[in-house]
Amino acid sequence: MTGGVNHFLPGRTPLLADKAYAEVRDMIVTLRLPPGAPINEERLSAELGVGRTPLRDALKRLESETLVAIYPRQGTFVTEVNITDHGLIADVRRQLEGHAAQRAAERVTSPDRQMLHELIAEIRHSGGGRETSMRLDTAIHRAIYHCAHNRYLESTLDHYYNLSLRIWYLFLEQLPEVDHVEHHVPMIEAILAGNGVLARELAVHHVDHFEQSVRETL
Repeated sequence: MTGGVNHFLPGRTPLLADKAYAEVRDMIVTLRLPPGAPINEERLSAELGVGRTPLRDALKRLESETLVAIYPRQGTFVTEVNITDHGLIADVRRQLEGHAAQRAAERVTSPDRQMLHELIAEIRHSGGGRETSMRLDTAIHRAIYHCAHNRYLESTLDHYYNLSLRIWYLFLEQLPEVDHVEHHVPMIEAILAGNGVLARELAVHHVDHFEQSVRETL
């Protein structure tokens, strides 16, 4: 997907509904499908190369995550963004991001390690730019959620991260670029080293630092 933030994780073969969900989710959070936009199922189905049934399954999942609203006899629409919710979302993320990083350090597997080493290499060779930086941030966070090996924690964090992403993309040009070398490489290295306490501390620091930048922008 051009310009998207979708990274399917190792060891997972996505079903068509999962593929449709990931594609439409990323179109919504990156504002390719802007707030309030109607969703044309026929056109979207053709664009994604999936049938109407997996697309509808994906839309129902996105409705449960408050990214779309489905109105009988009216259609499906991307939900509006409520910027005032950002502080509430950040409060949840501040508590759970550190927990996920600590669990990742405790439960990281060999395939996880390979994925994280590849992310470090991608960070070090990243050319910069706000969109590239945000896509990389997304890949890093989703990878750490996966490494925690708790599907409930991963699903919850994905949900709140996606809600945050939409707000960030609204103000992308005003937000500072994330310094992934400073903020994420030490955290990933702590996870690889099995140092859960340090991984938690660095994750919380990253969330606090970036959320402060967002508050100053908003």
